[in-house]
Amino acid sequence: MATIEKYKIEGSGYHRFFISEGWQVAQLNADDKQKVENIGRLDIHNHTDEIFILISGRAVLISATVIDNEPIFEMEFMKPGITYNIPVKTWHNIAMQEGCQVIIVEKENTHLNDFEFLELDKEKKCELVEKVNELYHIN
Repeated sequence: MATIEKYKIEGSGYHRFFISEGWQVAQLNADDKQKVENIGRLDIHNHTDEIFILISGRAVLISATVIDNEPIFEMEFMKPGITYNIPVKTWHNIAMQEGCQVIIVEKENTHLNDFEFLELDKEKKCELVEKVNELYHIN
């Protein structure tokens, strides 16, 4: 007999809900930390790509190349039905508006031990807010 498993994730923040053979699926629901004005750092994973899939709402996926400790941003307004990959060793974050939900696929326990952070200075935070808000306005 076949079995279909279903998952419905509620509540803000990050929730792992499926782990199998070294991989995990999580859902990130918008919370205050993901509002663009509250993003103060980027993170990087040294051992896994990270897949993002927009379920609902509005989000901007942020990546950056860092040269001389200076991040150069690249941003993408996310669309439902598109699978976005952040390759291993790529600085990134995600800006989410209220009600937004995103599925994340990555190696198991990435959120526990495979990350480094790059703190953004005041100038870079302002640049990030401006660019993300511009994408929200265009889309």
